[in-house]
Amino acid sequence: MSRIEDRFTELVAHGRTGLIPFITAGDPLPQAMVPLMHALVAAGADLIELGVPFSDPMADGPVIQHSSERAVARGVGLPQILEWVKAFRQRDARTPIVLMSYMNPLEIRGVAAFAEMAVAAGVDGVLLVDCPIEEWAEVAPMREQGVQQILLAAPTTTPQRMVKICSAAAGFLYYVSFAGITGADRVSLDAVRAGVAQARQQAKVPVAVGFGIRDAAMAQAIGEFADAVVIGSALVEHLAGETDEAGVCAAAHAFLAPIRIALDARRK
Repeated sequence: MSRIEDRFTELVAHGRTGLIPFITAGDPLPQAMVPLMHALVAAGADLIELGVPFSDPMADGPVIQHSSERAVARGVGLPQILEWVKAFRQRDARTPIVLMSYMNPLEIRGVAAFAEMAVAAGVDGVLLVDCPIEEWAEVAPMREQGVQQILLAAPTTTPQRMVKICSAAAGFLYYVSFAGITGADRVSLDAVRAGVAQARQQAKVPVAVGFGIRDAAMAQAIGEFADAVVIGSALVEHLAGETDEAGVCAAAHAFLAPIRIALDARRK
């Protein structure tokens, strides 16, 4: 079993909803990345989604776009990110790490070469925003080396494509709460609940919900029916003004810990 599967097995055994924070690698402070990742785990993160900065992040809203621009301007790239993951693994061998990326950074290096580097660093999965199920074969070398491809489904996913996505999903299925970019505020709980119910009927993996989850109350509401919640833009925005390592870590803990408490209160 992979680290992702192990973690979700633990969550089910304890009746807990998973908490998956997203951060942009290299923002707000490159030298604080490894301590920041540990701070997120200490605050209650079950899995970390690490965004690979990209010059054209088409799926992201202004907050994550700007964070990506800042990281790119600082010269942050995939080799440095993998070094941060490797350093994180020196103290934490259990928390799953999923990279959120676009195809370009992988294609530049070659998918097989990327996968070899990712496995060596301790990456567990990769979510490729611009790799639909129809182009599944393009990244087969990554999956063959043990990096799980996290697939996306959305309210606009047709029933036919949903069947294909759910049958191929590994690690967990990322259900996008609405048709749009990250950070928008238009979540309809009833619509998300119905979509997640449909996905859970077909998928053989847990279903995590992301996009538009901004606070503890929304996370708790989503946690009523999802296996995990992903929170990104609100966290990235909260960290943006920090200028030193201590401030970054303190801000991350202050933001994430109440969300973990709210999710656990649902269980009680």
